[in-house]
Amino acid sequence: MNDGTIIPTAALVLALDVIGTFVFAISGAAAGVKKRLDLFGVVLLAFLAGNAGGVMRDVLIGAVPPAALNNWPYFAASLLAGLATFLWHPGVARVQRVVLLFDALGLATFAVSGTQKALAYDVHPISAALLGMLTGIGGGMLRDLLVNDIPVVLRAELYAVAALAGAVVVVAGHMLEWRSTPTAIAGAAVCFAMRFIAIRRGWHLPVATPADHS
Repeated sequence: MNDGTIIPTAALVLALDVIGTFVFAISGAAAGVKKRLDLFGVVLLAFLAGNAGGVMRDVLIGAVPPAALNNWPYFAASLLAGLATFLWHPGVARVQRVVLLFDALGLATFAVSGTQKALAYDVHPISAALLGMLTGIGGGMLRDLLVNDIPVVLRAELYAVAALAGAVVVVAGHMLEWRSTPTAIAGAAVCFAMRFIAIRRGWHLPVATPADHS
């Protein structure tokens, strides 16, 4: 079934996962520095932000032990991102917009790799798309909860929606029997573009307005 054209190779999923882990770990470490955590706290938050989404995906599809806990590149990417952010955090703070772009890139790569891995485990396409979205938003949600912030996925410009859109592209490509690499690029591009444009233009879903009881 896995001929390397319809379903991605393990190497492609690993590469996307590690890229996503690194860039999300930077966002986690930056949040830890902002909250004045110590070195251990910053590195731990980097690891959780970079890997929680993938761990949740793997547990749900039965890919245990989760890849992030069983392969050194995930730990190495998280550690490198955490240490670099801790040591050079003034520079990271000055390029906050760049950090947001890294976060968008992490969202895109995780949404794609999460969907592809779910499809490789014969998960139903609709569930695979939802798992791709979960892979993209899971680490950020845990990061924000641990530093006592409202999760960005609940308040940011087209965050989960962008992840789901990228995941849907991957599912569509799978069903149309497109090659895995172009499908991954297309899905990541859609997700990243939606998130990037939303950041630049401030696009977001409708926000509930509390009734005025005064």
